[in-house]
Amino acid sequence: MSTITYNKAITDVPPANPQPRPAHWRRRLYLIVLLAGTFFAIALLAGFIPRWQQRQMSAADTSQLAVQSVAVVSPQLVTPGSGLDLPAEVRPWQEASIFSRVNGYLKNWYVDIGAHVESGQLLADVDIPDLQQQMDQAKSQATLAQHSLELAKITNTKWQKLWHEGVVSELDADNTATSQATNQANAEAFAANLRFLQQQVAFQKVTAPFAGTITVRNVNVGDLITANNTNFEMFHIQQMNPLRVYFRIPQPEAPNIAVGQTFNVQIGAESAKTYLAKVISTSEAVAPDSRTMLVQLQVDNSKNEILPGSYATVRVPTNVLGKVFTLPDNTLIFRGKDLQVGVVDAKGVVQLRDVRVGRDFGVQSEILNGVTESDTVIVNPSDSLTTGTVVHVASSTAPGQSPAPSPSKAVKK
Repeated sequence: MSTITYNKAITDVPPANPQPRPAHWRRRLYLIVLLAGTFFAIALLAGFIPRWQQRQMSAADTSQLAVQSVAVVSPQLVTPGSGLDLPAEVRPWQEASIFSRVNGYLKNWYVDIGAHVESGQLLADVDIPDLQQQMDQAKSQATLAQHSLELAKITNTKWQKLWHEGVVSELDADNTATSQATNQANAEAFAANLRFLQQQVAFQKVTAPFAGTITVRNVNVGDLITANNTNFEMFHIQQMNPLRVYFRIPQPEAPNIAVGQTFNVQIGAESAKTYLAKVISTSEAVAPDSRTMLVQLQVDNSKNEILPGSYATVRVPTNVLGKVFTLPDNTLIFRGKDLQVGVVDAKGVVQLRDVRVGRDFGVQSEILNGVTESDTVIVNPSDSLTTGTVVHVASSTAPGQSPAPSPSKAVKK
């Protein structure tokens, strides 16, 4: 039989007491931990700072790229060096539409378009049978009234003599006097009617009111002619020497126009001949819709080289023109009915201003109000430009130049 032996002696032996660590070993451990923490912090900062700097630089670049770069220009106070060309219209010295004053049928016409006629020259004859019959009747009535008046005068003379002799009564004498007065009035009335019809019959001959050129003929033989029909013009006549030239001068230059000044008038295209014209009158008023004054010139046309109704150009010399503000056309913003420009202040903030444009000089336009000479105006403004937008001024542009628009978009402040 086997015997089981327990190792009681071993388990019952208490463990030995641990020896305390030396103080210099603990200081060394603390130093190692401190150094490890320091190295870890340095490594952490070495990785974070470049990333933070890169992030800050990226944010700055993004913010700068988001601000639109614009080119600007300042309004120029200039005088157009070569003068100013203004559109004008050539009109005849006088013209008239000729209508009929009587009813009838056209018997004959004697002049055609382009005919040069003198004052009072016969243009056409109108056959007036109805009016002729009325005049014949009026002649008979006037003759009868005149005979009745003569008889009344003789009768009244005799009765007045008999009344003074006491043969007839005063009442009978008064009746004969009244009869004479009545016949006198009738005779005068019939005579006046006859004169009126004679004047009407005279209008059967259509004549020229003044010397000129026939430019329109709307009648043919046998046409029905209606008196005072303004819708049926028989002839149109124009006096072509001299001629009138009308043009409108802008309000700033209106005070510089005086009667007697001379201007060069160019008829038709640029290669056309130039004529010297003289100012004979002005409207002395500025039209409220266009702010211009109408000027009338007189030009000689003795050689019949200028045709009335032609388009013309009047050259206004520099001594008449005053100084004006101009801006390139590519600075104007078209929004609705108003024209605007974008003005940049010293801080790069945009302000949209309403402007009023005057004359167009080609690539530049006259600015009547809205800007000053010291303003800085954006060239080629974007469609999204609004008041308060912050921009970066890239360059200044000479008036008339058109730099390419910046592709960047505007960002509101």
